[in-house]
Amino acid sequence: MTKLLVPAFFLLALVSSTATAQRNVAPVLDRDPLMETDAKHNLDVALQGFSGLKKAYKQVIYRFDETYAAYPDFSKMDQFLYIAGMSSYYLSDNKGRQKVDFKNEREKEKFAPDKLRKDAVTYLTAVVEKYPQSQFRADAEKTLQLLRDGK
Repeated sequence: MTKLLVPAFFLLALVSSTATAQRNVAPVLDRDPLMETDAKHNLDVALQGFSGLKKAYKQVIYRFDETYAAYPDFSKMDQFLYIAGMSSYYLSDNKGRQKVDFKNEREKEKFAPDKLRKDAVTYLTAVVEKYPQSQFRADAEKTLQLLRDGK
């Protein structure tokens, strides 16, 4: 009986050590469900403002700022960074339906074209570098190239 237990023990030890070697060692983020829900709502509102006829790029940027400050580990942050980057890029060329009020000091500072282009580079670079598997990476790289070319 003990002769059977010894090989079985070694076989069990070998299998368990192989199994632990194959574990995913990447840390798993423990996401707060309430924060995820709130961030998802902000993303949905921002997407409505970004796409279609609205082209409310200032709204997108405000929603992004609010979400990023409160919950930078949002599971869809790559998408939020992308639309914030594109909104900054478009707004820097005075595109969109929401115009910047340059008489308002707060808006003048926040939405100055040079600052918007720098923000666009920051956000889109974050998509490329922090989320290499993101579906938004290729478009972010194209826009980054346009920004580097001065367009």
